[in-house]
Amino acid sequence: MQAPGYSIAPFHRKNMNSNSSPPAFGSEKLRMPLELREPLKKHLKSLKEHYEKLNWAGRVGFGSRPALLVIDLALWWTDPECFPMGSNMDSVVKANVELLNAARLSKVPIIFTTYAYDPSEPLSPHQKKLHVEISSVQNRFFELDPRLQRREDERIIAKPYASAFKSTNLQENLVSLGIDTLIIPGVSTSHCIYATCRDATGC
Repeated sequence: MQAPGYSIAPFHRKNMNSNSSPPAFGSEKLRMPLELREPLKKHLKSLKEHYEKLNWAGRVGFGSRPALLVIDLALWWTDPECFPMGSNMDSVVKANVELLNAARLSKVPIIFTTYAYDPSEPLSPHQKKLHVEISSVQNRFFELDPRLQRREDERIIAKPYASAFKSTNLQENLVSLGIDTLIIPGVSTSHCIYATCRDATGC
């Protein structure tokens, strides 16, 4: 059975990109230096205009059966005390809670992801590059942030890679639900959300 192609709608709060100052959330150590922010934004604006002239920036639109796919809002990322990945994600969690409330009210299927940590699994080259020693006590950090108030009928996909599609049964789940549109919030835009959006376009 061939899966449908998915329309993709990464979610961004409008005020998050409205100025050149750094965001109020995230890790200060991983944050882009201020002197690079404005030149990069100008370059991206110019690139977007160029793509539009080439007709490379069209919108795919929405289908009739959306799902909300919340990427990696587990304590490993949202708890500032969780070194080295955790940081202040309060505004991101709050925005996602608003989305979740709207999705639940509209009966839109909700799927969460977290990291599939398994200490017994042999390390791949990818995992060796990003290898982190995680104790049994720290393993609880891969649980979802309790502020999301996940319900029993909301699926959790434990993923070993950045993309929620790679080495998981996410695609089969979406096909069984008849999903043709994904709304994808969470963290981080440049890595796990990007990889998930990229793979969704090939489904």
